[in-house]
Amino acid sequence: MATISKFEELEVWQLARELANEIFELFNTSEALSKDFKLKDQINGSSGSVMDNIAEGFERGGRNEFINFLTYSKGSAGEVKSQLYRALDRKYITQEQFERLYEKADIIGKKTGSFISYLNSTEHKGTKFKNRKK
Repeated sequence: MATISKFEELEVWQLARELANEIFELFNTSEALSKDFKLKDQINGSSGSVMDNIAEGFERGGRNEFINFLTYSKGSAGEVKSQLYRALDRKYITQEQFERLYEKADIIGKKTGSFISYLNSTEHKGTKFKNRKK
């Protein structure tokens, strides 16, 4: 019997999880960011959405739905990058923190885009359609 992979095994999900955790750690190191409740909630939410959308799309079991959710994830990675600029401009984070987290979000976005391209080129429709008749 073939082993069915899990979303936790996807490199892009693992990187997204790391990003969400690193963003969360910012709140412990930046008192000013932790007090800017709107930005804090936005960056925490968008970094979580990166990993959550990968997981949700995967669990739906269909290629097209997965691709759709991967596009949401890619968009959320872009949101994180924009919010990091706001945090930097407001001097909530250092240039070093910005560059490290921006690069991670950028890599996730690029890997997600590559994954979308791969899924668009494959004939596999997903486990959702495995036992369906045409």
